[in-house]
Amino acid sequence: MNLTTKALLLVAGLALAACNNPRAGGTFGGGGADGFGGGFADGGITMGNLGDPNDPRSIAHFQQRIGDRVFFTTDSSSLNDTSRSTLNAQAAWLRSNPQFAIVIEGHADERGTREYNVALGERRANAVMQYLIGQGISANRLRTVSYGKERPVEACPEQRCWDINRRAVTAISGVSS
Repeated sequence: MNLTTKALLLVAGLALAACNNPRAGGTFGGGGADGFGGGFADGGITMGNLGDPNDPRSIAHFQQRIGDRVFFTTDSSSLNDTSRSTLNAQAAWLRSNPQFAIVIEGHADERGTREYNVALGERRANAVMQYLIGQGISANRLRTVSYGKERPVEACPEQRCWDINRRAVTAISGVSS
C-alpha cells in the first residue's frame, strides 16, 4: 500500500468517526427525544457557533456566565430565590436576543418510578416556562420536554448526585420564527 492510499484510508476513517460522534458538527440543544428540534426556522445550533463566553450576545455567555440550569428540592417543582435570580438573568438575555428560541428540559433524580419522574420533570420544566413567560418572554419561543430520571448528570445513590440531577435546563434550540 502506498502513502497516498494510506492517507486516504486515514481521512476516510476519521470522517466516519466524526459521523458517529453526535457532538462533532451536529446540532446542539435541538432535536431532543421528543423530535422537537426542527420546530424553529433555522433548526439547531451548531457547535461551531456558540461564540465567545465574554460576548454577552453569545450562547456560550448564556451557558457559562448566566447559567443554563436551576435546581429543585426533592419532590418539588417550586422555584427558590436562587432559581428565580438565574431565571431573571435568562429572561434578560432572551429579551436582548429575540432571535433565539429555547427548550426547557425537566429532570429528576433516580428515586421514584419512571412515570412519576417524567411527570415531575414536566412540572419543573413548566414552572420555568411559566416564570419566563411572566418575565415577558413570548410563549412561542419556549418549548418543554421532560426526561424524568433518564438523563442524569451523574448516576449514584448519594445525596450529592440527587441534588445535581433535580434540575431544569434551558437549552438554546434555534432561531425562533
